[in-house]
Amino acid sequence: MVSRIKNNGGKMENGVIVIGIAGGSGSGKSTMINLIKKEFDEEITIISHDFYYKCHDDIPFEERKKLNYDHPDAFDTDLMISHLRELKAGNKVNRPVYDYTVHNRKKDGTAELLPSKVVVAEGILIFENKELRDMCDIKIFIDTDADVRIVRRIVRDVNERGRSLESVIGQYLATVKPMHEQFVEPSKKYADIIVPEGGYNKVALSMIIHRIKALLSE
Repeated sequence: MVSRIKNNGGKMENGVIVIGIAGGSGSGKSTMINLIKKEFDEEITIISHDFYYKCHDDIPFEERKKLNYDHPDAFDTDLMISHLRELKAGNKVNRPVYDYTVHNRKKDGTAELLPSKVVVAEGILIFENKELRDMCDIKIFIDTDADVRIVRRIVRDVNERGRSLESVIGQYLATVKPMHEQFVEPSKKYADIIVPEGGYNKVALSMIIHRIKALLSE
């Protein structure tokens, strides 16, 4: 547990640094996050916006499939902000667990997130929300060509999330692409650093890992 220091306008509370990583679906965020996690394991905390998709127990599965999951209203962002505050205060939280195969939160419990000196917050829309982005001390945007992003999304959703090729393409054209253009791409202007290709950019990844090591050693 880090010792408490005075809160400076939401920054550096308890000596905790929040690194925000945003970017479009299929941009390489997950690859970067997984490589960072592999490097630091439990030394850092990773909190994903995707954990906080809203619960839809009241909507049948066939109707849940039609919802727009790329709009800011699809997320319980207030809960994520609350949990991020708790982590910055040095407290553990129990975050939701989301099941992409049924488009809903799992009913059998939550997952525990422990506080640490470096917290990585990630998601396609975390810079779209002012309160959430203002909690990030370092803001990184992953910028990748749209053609590459859709191919990666198809591979991921078919292989890992049990989706059909037709459903992935349909969802991309109906919601992913327009929501990216309306919300995700404009949020790039808030980034401190723009990284082409995400985790596939080995030079940028090395620099980010080096920076996290320096923060942990302070």
